[in-house]
Amino acid sequence: MQALDDTSVAPRQADVLSHIGNTPLLRLRAIDREYPGVEIFAKAEYFNPGGSVKDRPALNMIREGERLGLLHPGKTILDATSGNTGIAFAMLGAALGYPVTLCMPSNANQERKRILRAYGAEILLTDPAESSDGAIRVARRLSAESPERYFYADQYSNPANWRAHYDGTGPEIWRQTGGRVTHFVSGLGTTGTVMGVGRRLKVYNPGVRIHAVQPDSPFHGLEGLKHLETALVPAIYDPSVIDAQMEINTEDAYDMVRRLAREEGLLVGISAGAGVLAATQIASTLNEGVVVCVLCDGGDRYLSERFWESEVPPGGWHI
Repeated sequence: MQALDDTSVAPRQADVLSHIGNTPLLRLRAIDREYPGVEIFAKAEYFNPGGSVKDRPALNMIREGERLGLLHPGKTILDATSGNTGIAFAMLGAALGYPVTLCMPSNANQERKRILRAYGAEILLTDPAESSDGAIRVARRLSAESPERYFYADQYSNPANWRAHYDGTGPEIWRQTGGRVTHFVSGLGTTGTVMGVGRRLKVYNPGVRIHAVQPDSPFHGLEGLKHLETALVPAIYDPSVIDAQMEINTEDAYDMVRRLAREEGLLVGISAGAGVLAATQIASTLNEGVVVCVLCDGGDRYLSERFWESEVPPGGWHI
């Protein structure tokens, strides 16, 4: 860190882009005390300026689009999103001067829609029954109809997505654990996080186990995650990177979200709860190890969700 009284060097100029990445790695002590010999850490990605892990790939996709000449003044950033990548694009578009158009299922929660509108993004709401796949189809159609107007970031197919985690998130986790990480677990949405971090950790140590988490049903409340057996599989997904697949129940993830708030003081989102729950399931099989999961976003984007109000009712929530 530059000394405050060092006048020989001009101060660095910082903007919102310069604060993406280098997020904290938090020890979940209240959670992992149930598993003697095992440490559970969580990468707190809601410390990114846009509030989620998606700031990383969104910035990388924009920069790669500019480098290739596909994105330039006069073009609009277009993508399909369930929320967080869209928020990242909207934030970055505002900072860099690009208009942003986002295709999003109409049942996305109100917090996300309001944040997107606050940044000035155009939102095209799609059929909720088709989930994120319907938003993808609409974005593809718009891009094909008006290629001169749009830079279609296509987060589900763009290798700059997983590359952001290969170059950033993965090395950070390795450094922050002192190279001790033994297991990494991440949800399957675009699959960019698990693809990028998984590949990078395997370079450092081929023995690191990579676990992928998805909902246990096509009808679920794990916003941002895909049930791959019944969804469009992202083009960037490579199952050979994965050592183990895990399925998580929505109500169990809700329980973990509440527990993290009340026992760890961490107000996080639903996919974060699913990731931590998976980490505890891995920890329960180990005598020793260092398990790392991802807190993809903060709970303030889900405060209108009813699961905060009480424990899960008999028979579970109606999704």
